[in-house]
This record gives sequence, structure tokens and C-alpha cells, in this order.
Amino acid sequence: MGRGRQKAKQTKVARELKYHSSDIDVTALQRELGGGPVRQPVSPPPPVEEEEDDPYAAYAARYGALDDDDESDQLATRRRA
Repeated sequence: MGRGRQKAKQTKVARELKYHSSDIDVTALQRELGGGPVRQPVSPPPPVEEEEDDPYAAYAARYGALDDDDESDQLATRRRA
């Protein structure tokens, strides 16, 4: 089907649904929409991770201060030049 025929068919179906509503079981709809308490599935607790995920964290803690000192020395040398 071409786009024109397809659109005409969709328009026809939409009009039928809009103006020629069928019998609706209101009580069934109300039960479905109102519902009762919603049951949430119980998920297992997340796995406990080790405190140190980064294998280089120990090195950063040990040598991090030295890196900061080196950078400040380089800045001082650049300012003097």
C-alpha cells in the first residue's frame, strides 16, 4: 500500500474507534486500573565490595604528596625563567 492508502485506512480505523465505541466492561477496567497492593520482587542485597577498588590507590596515597611537590618546583622554575 502506498502512503495515501495507508493513511486513509488509519484514519478510517481511528474514526471507527472514536465514534463507534464498543461495550466496555467498566468494572473490569476499574479492577485493572485500581489494582491492589503492588508486589515488588525482593532483590538480593548488592555484593559487598572490597574497600580498595583501585589497585594504585596505595601508591597514590604514598607518593601523591611527592608529585605535588615536584609540580610546584617546576612552576617556580618556570616563573624564574
